[in-house]
Amino acid sequence: MLDTYPDLDPDEGEVLTEELLVTDDVLVKAFVLGPGAAVEPHAHENATNVFHVLDGTVVVTRDNEEELISAPGVVPNERGAVHGARNETDAVAVLTASLCPLPS
Repeated sequence: MLDTYPDLDPDEGEVLTEELLVTDDVLVKAFVLGPGAAVEPHAHENATNVFHVLDGTVVVTRDNEEELISAPGVVPNERGAVHGARNETDAVAVLTASLCPLPS
């Protein structure tokens, strides 16, 4: 089976995560946000992190900016940028985050 995407069903306010791919140089992680859930703002000093909004709508934060991003959407977060996402809707939202290179 080539598709490794898991079946994740979060409750309200809950974030479920799953590592989809981990290699020597990249991490791809799924974030499934229930209504009202958030991936708290954080930074990766030595890695680029790219959000791919796959389903639903999230508010993406990056440094001092916020933008409503609906699927399909791609948001690059450069090294050191403080970034996060929150679901302000009544539906589940799904995004993946690709991180590379992996922190040493």
